Amino acid sequence: MSELKKRLQEDLKQAMREKDQFKRDTIRFLMSAIKQVEVDERKELTDEDIQKIIQKSIKQREDAAGQYKEAGRMDLYEKETKEAELLKSYLPKQLSDEELEIELKRIIEEVGATSIKDMGKIMGKATKELAGRADGKRINAIVRKILG
Repeated sequence: MSELKKRLQEDLKQAMREKDQFKRDTIRFLMSAIKQVEVDERKELTDEDIQKIIQKSIKQREDAAGQYKEAGRMDLYEKETKEAELLKSYLPKQLSDEELEIELKRIIEEVGATSIKDMGKIMGKATKELAGRADGKRINAIVRKILG
């Protein structure tokens, strides 16, 4: 069993002991998403696979939060935002913009990119190497800044 899955199970038990309904429900939802993928693909997921599921869940919550905010539903906006923050705690530490820029400059040099036309080569390598530490949107924006 992956380390991340063990950590989630331990945190779920702790949340149940502490009667923390919010944390319990958020982790249960995530665990059911993980279980669904394991059943569908008939395999034990690695930490990287679980991180992808967490990132997808975070993105869904951030999108929903934005829609709730536009609709003036601050109660639901706060709930979604809080869930996204809790899920982020299970991902590796995100790179700062400065650290990300240094990594991307190295990747750009490695693939021999010279213009924005090489974005596909850069993004392919960068998203693989920086998985879990930076999302695609940030990577894309900083690559455009560097090559722009």
